[in-house]
Amino acid sequence: MNNTVNGSISAIFEKQTISDKFAKREFVVTTNGTYPESILIQLVNDKCSLLDLFKIGQEVNVSVNLKGRSWTNPEGVIKYFNTVEGWRIELATQDKGNEVLENAMKSEADSDDLPF
Repeated sequence: MNNTVNGSISAIFEKQTISDKFAKREFVVTTNGTYPESILIQLVNDKCSLLDLFKIGQEVNVSVNLKGRSWTNPEGVIKYFNTVEGWRIELATQDKGNEVLENAMKSEADSDDLPF
């Protein structure tokens, strides 16, 4: 299942190494609108480093998969768990500085005086 969570980053947590084959890093995105929601999103293994480029307060779009699983406790009762697992993070709006830089590079490329 592929979905997107849009909002601002309101918390970033440290990477947790669970085992040799599994690590996770969690963060919270607070949605905009009349009824904001604080969504806990988990990044796993090689995706943990995606969060290194972001900071609290930034508006982001996070591509996520919704995952669910069941577990039977020692008393035989089945419990269900859901996880919101992120796999891509993008800034919601282009940074003005990046836009100016991109325009400057484009202008420079357009005015390149090559003899051929």
